[in-house]
Amino acid sequence: MSEQSMSIAGHIIELRKRLLWVFVAMGLGTVISFFFVEHIYSFLVQPLANAGSDRLIYTGLTEAFFTYLKVAFFAGIFITFPILLYQVWAFIAPGLYKDEKNAFWPFLVATPVLFFLGGASVYYGVIPLAWPFFLSFQSSGLETALPIQLEARVSEYLDLIMTLIFAFGLCFQMPVLLTLLGKAGLVTAGKLASMRKYVIIGVFVIAAFLTPPDVISQIGLALPMLALYELSIILVRMVSSKHHESAKTLSAEN
Repeated sequence: MSEQSMSIAGHIIELRKRLLWVFVAMGLGTVISFFFVEHIYSFLVQPLANAGSDRLIYTGLTEAFFTYLKVAFFAGIFITFPILLYQVWAFIAPGLYKDEKNAFWPFLVATPVLFFLGGASVYYGVIPLAWPFFLSFQSSGLETALPIQLEARVSEYLDLIMTLIFAFGLCFQMPVLLTLLGKAGLVTAGKLASMRKYVIIGVFVIAAFLTPPDVISQIGLALPMLALYELSIILVRMVSSKHHESAKTLSAEN
């Protein structure tokens, strides 16, 4: 077997080992979360309770049980997300020079911070505004011929809120992704700035798909994404300037 084939085989084995650690961590996180699933469930449904809803229902015999499993799995992935990032770092770090490792560390730290910040922004910012809007469509028999009351299924509600938390967490990774692309020379600050008007349209389209069909939650996602895009332009400009300075220094030394 050639040296190149050995190298490829070694990388595949290393990747498999890293993925195994990730799956074990997520599985362990899910098991631990299941012991606290009622507390996690209470945390997730608290915004709906604050908005005025008094109960959730389930219509299938096993629906509540499998919903608890999904909640535990969601929490397990959420809390072990930094472990996933560390395994990614451990896989690529041996191929980096010392200065590249130092340059990569801020991105590694920023990724989980932005992910948790995105989840917190939807939970504490968007949802408290969106849920009362949806509940405002309820009516008693005085306003309509028949009363309209929310009978929300527990599985549908928790699927919605968990999807929103993950969607916001992933969308908040925009500065990390664009800055890495800028550092690699694939995008420039000028190019990003010139695409601003198209990005504004695209962001609102993405927000319309990822959020419930109401203006409040769509704007609640779109505005932070636009702010993060502007931050990305600044960061790309900064890393591009440092790259040019380093290139000039290296040329002068040669």
